[in-house]
Amino acid sequence: MRTQITPIVAAAGAELEVIDIDDPGSDPSLRVEFGDRVPVVLVDEEEFACWEVDNDELLAELQR
Repeated sequence: MRTQITPIVAAAGAELEVIDIDDPGSDPSLRVEFGDRVPVVLVDEEEFACWEVDNDELLAELQR
């Protein structure tokens, strides 16, 4: 998903932050919160999508 949304995020002038919840240094509460729904896309700390992202919808959301 990262490869898919990177150009969309760049086109919107937004910043992409990737957090690997399986990384031993990551916050364990993220594993509890997102668990088997990974990958998850958050926009302004709100869940936008999980598993799949529609590029046009993501761009529209980032441009709001």
